[in-house]
Amino acid sequence: MEISEKWIRHYSSKHKILLVGEGNFSFSLCLASAFGTAMNITATSLDSEDELCTKYMDAMDNINILKRYGCDIQHEVDVHTMSFDNSLSLQRYDRIVFNFPHAGSRFFGREFSSRAIESHKELVRGFLENAKEMLEEDGEIHITHKTTYPFSDWGIKKLAKGEGLKLLKKSKFELCHYPGYINKRGSGGRRSDNYFPVGECSTYMFIQS
Repeated sequence: MEISEKWIRHYSSKHKILLVGEGNFSFSLCLASAFGTAMNITATSLDSEDELCTKYMDAMDNINILKRYGCDIQHEVDVHTMSFDNSLSLQRYDRIVFNFPHAGSRFFGREFSSRAIESHKELVRGFLENAKEMLEEDGEIHITHKTTYPFSDWGIKKLAKGEGLKLLKKSKFELCHYPGYINKRGSGGRRSDNYFPVGECSTYMFIQS
């Protein structure tokens, strides 16, 4: 018997979804819980498993539940080189998702500096460059990002245009739409497991031009 399709916001249980830059894997688990399965989800972190255990109290609990749902979990995945990673690059995805990209803790409290903004832009540019090579023909790349200054100076839409992508839709992001998702600071240090206020933010959805 065919399992019925389930949706949570922009994501369907029938989509082949790649999640990158996961922290405590609570966003992945939110999708899996909504779908009742994670057979079509690949969830990745830049951190190693040992680093995750150090940074996030609930990461391994979330990962273990995801595995029971059938999720493909991968660690030490760099968004700047992921299109060359054989465990990922041999597949094509309907949705590639990067929530709240950030270039690291060295820029906490220094978001207004030109160096911080350029480093963040370089992170996003490298992600887009790789992600576009891993999309299904009608696939989408999603970036959830703060829309207020100085984050607005990253120029997400301009970066995407530079990679031959066009904006399909921009949708206001609200945490209440994703039950169980708890965004974390990450990036190392004593405050990695702390929640950060998302403020005004949106999900940008890009497709190939």
